[in-house]
Amino acid sequence: MRKKIALVVGARPNFMKAAPLIKNLRENEPTLEAILIHTGQHYDRQLSELFFEQLGLPEPEIFLKVGSASHAEQTAKIMMEMEKVFLDLKPDLLVVFGDVNSTLASAIVSAKMGIKIAHVEAGLRSFDSTMPEEINRMVTDRLSDYLFVTEVSGVRNLKNEGVASDKIFFTGNIMIDSLVSNLEKAHSSNILNDLSLEPKKYATFTLHRPSNVDDSNILSGMLRVIAAVGAQMPVVFPCHPRTKKRIEEFGLMSEVPNGNVRVIEPLGYLDFLKLQADSRIVLTDSGGVQEETTYLRIPCVTMRENTERPVTVDVGSNILCGSDPERIINTTWAILNGREKKSAIPKFWDGQTSNRIVKVLKTKLA
Repeated sequence: MRKKIALVVGARPNFMKAAPLIKNLRENEPTLEAILIHTGQHYDRQLSELFFEQLGLPEPEIFLKVGSASHAEQTAKIMMEMEKVFLDLKPDLLVVFGDVNSTLASAIVSAKMGIKIAHVEAGLRSFDSTMPEEINRMVTDRLSDYLFVTEVSGVRNLKNEGVASDKIFFTGNIMIDSLVSNLEKAHSSNILNDLSLEPKKYATFTLHRPSNVDDSNILSGMLRVIAAVGAQMPVVFPCHPRTKKRIEEFGLMSEVPNGNVRVIEPLGYLDFLKLQADSRIVLTDSGGVQEETTYLRIPCVTMRENTERPVTVDVGSNILCGSDPERIINTTWAILNGREKKSAIPKFWDGQTSNRIVKVLKTKLA
């Protein structure tokens, strides 16, 4: 009898991590039945449907449509619906990805129902408990039976927390699998022509973390950063719905620069990958962008006080800069004036992570 593996996704970062794994399972492992569940945490076309299309993700067998809400309400809705799903589906294993609310909620339900859990992207720590993602990561790791780690710091963190070594598997970064398999396709994107940009002559800027956008003073400072960089070169700012909403709520529309700054809607996966790959520099508060720019060896300024992905700073092209506008601007000028750090691609960020994960799962479920 085939073993049932339920793979849960909910938000945009999950889609890039799930795509290579579900493809690998369905094409190469006839003894394992992969069932895709989408909670609907991200549900609009730009943040969900378009990513499914471009990443070649199949239609989910189950779509919960939970939508937006507070952390507690959203998590509760997912838990209530997921319990019904698991009672009917009776999976042998749950696979969850990253650190979104769908990850936490599904893991809690699975643990209470005695279903084994595999966490892809386990062990990452910012050591900042004010980040909702940090809570999600830590609880999910504590409940999981198989922990698939992206970088050496993850192995160290889990061992320091008392996780048994036989639960930890250093398999690499599965998001890079998606990047490697789609990079050539992304190069055919017309996004640069659409925005009248020349390769290596523009900056990309992303901003969505609550710590940066939920405080009007910090958000205002970030808009000053965009304006300063935009005075030197074109800046593309795909504006996250949360960020746009806060700018409007705080009455900061007049501070949003125009002219050299292109404020656009969120992009699909291929267009954004192309935008990153041809950037002169990227400024961000996104964990995934830190990873993608590291693989692409694009200078990245991370506008946060900490990162749960220290390997991007230790060996990659990432510079952790905090949220002080002057420091961000000065660091950006230093990079643009040629003072870039030497970088390398971390171990197992090679496009083969899904193969390593499937090998472990096949053995454990045999």
